[in-house]
Amino acid sequence: MMEKEQIYTIPLRSVKRTARWKRSKRAVKDVRAYLTRHMKTDSESVKLDRTINEAIWRRGAEKPPRRIRVRAVRFEDGIVEAELA
Repeated sequence: MMEKEQIYTIPLRSVKRTARWKRSKRAVKDVRAYLTRHMKTDSESVKLDRTINEAIWRRGAEKPPRRIRVRAVRFEDGIVEAELA
């Protein structure tokens, strides 16, 4: 059933270029974009677990983490499910 399982360390340094109050929101979008690119699927097929969202927003909107480790699983129908590693 599982096609590919991988652990990624996703760098979030690019969110520092965003306005301070938008940084965590941008970080979530960057995680989705990174998984879209590396798992070779479209962004609608990437399902992020609640734990990723909580880890990014833990310190508020202005201070997301610099990087985040994620375990991603791509199924044969193209759906990617990601959770905190």
